[in-house]
Amino acid sequence: VQLQASGGGLVQAGGSLRLSCAASGFSSEGYAIGWYRQGPGPERMGVACIGSSDGDIYYTDSVKGRFTISRNNAENTVYLEMNGLKPEDTAVYYCHTTYAGRYEYWGQGTQVTVSS
Repeated sequence: VQLQASGGGLVQAGGSLRLSCAASGFSSEGYAIGWYRQGPGPERMGVACIGSSDGDIYYTDSVKGRFTISRNNAENTVYLEMNGLKPEDTAVYYCHTTYAGRYEYWGQGTQVTVSS
């Protein structure tokens, strides 16, 4: 079981990026996949999550209306479309899932830097 996060980069404020979380070794369709981010501090904060049913979607308040999480089951990939980026969105972004009810897996992280 692996998660591979990609798509980060350097953008100006107001710009857009699309992050990808490619799953391998299991079908992500049946699992909730979340995106977290870690800024200068030690804690990873939840950003968005999509449940096994696409109707179950969560966003933290600071990204509502700007970020969109979606999944492509044929590609076994979950996406995070980020628009209207702000300098405070600068962080390393990680995707995460809990497999078989107890095994936690994290992608390796992808850096997003938003310049003002």
